[in-house]
Amino acid sequence: MSDEYGLLDEEATDAPGDEWENLDVADTEADRTARTQDREFAKFRERIKDADQFKVEGGVFDEATLGALYKLVQDGHIDALGGPISTGKEAHVFLASAGDHDVAVKIYRINASDFTQMRRYLEGDPRFDEIGGKKKAVVLAWTRKEFANLKRAKRAGLRVPEPLAVERNALVMEFLGTDGERARRLSELQIENPETAYEVVREYMRRLYSAGLVHGDLSEYNILVHDSQLWVLDLGQAVTIHHPNSREFLERDCENVASFFARQGLDADGESLLADVTAARED
Repeated sequence: MSDEYGLLDEEATDAPGDEWENLDVADTEADRTARTQDREFAKFRERIKDADQFKVEGGVFDEATLGALYKLVQDGHIDALGGPISTGKEAHVFLASAGDHDVAVKIYRINASDFTQMRRYLEGDPRFDEIGGKKKAVVLAWTRKEFANLKRAKRAGLRVPEPLAVERNALVMEFLGTDGERARRLSELQIENPETAYEVVREYMRRLYSAGLVHGDLSEYNILVHDSQLWVLDLGQAVTIHHPNSREFLERDCENVASFFARQGLDADGESLLADVTAARED
């Protein structure tokens, strides 16, 4: 399969359930910087606040988020922030420069995030047992969870943006695109070879499930085509197979993927895809 479709090799992963590391949501240096408002941070803050490309709705750049971006600059993870790549209910993604290449910075919106939607993915995850209903803590843990899930998916042989750094509610990752233009989603393209694309997506789902994860929101809207390969985005909500809702989420993923490819003319259905994916842990 890897040779036939140009897939990445899989790496050894821990047994499902071993990834229940504690997600530290305590105040960081970014929070302290935002509170103390030293001279250099004040200059950085005003530069961001005054720039036209950052006039995005939803109050994305609160003081602590600016502190997180400032810390990422100080630590050398980004040099300068560019304009928005995409905007959503829970997060905005911005282009940024890092040395001689571009990266993406995903900023989760603490004040505007849909906590009700998040809750179904959090309940049953022991990493969130001590967090309770504190919205700030949930969003910070969610950001770290996406960082961890991306690393796990990458080890499983999926093409995902490489996670580079996380600070508070800001996640720095590999930018998928060319000359500052993001790669296109499957939903935005006329697929030349839907059979091959379907086989690759099915194998990605099998590998992720075999590694103990379920994406939980997989569809043509978060699968990109970049460098003639398929890449998977948005793993913040991904849960392990031990999560009480994992089967429901997997069934929905299978239905979404199969429905899309059925519209491309393939003989694809959710039940058959589900059987293929879950067989990965029986092989």
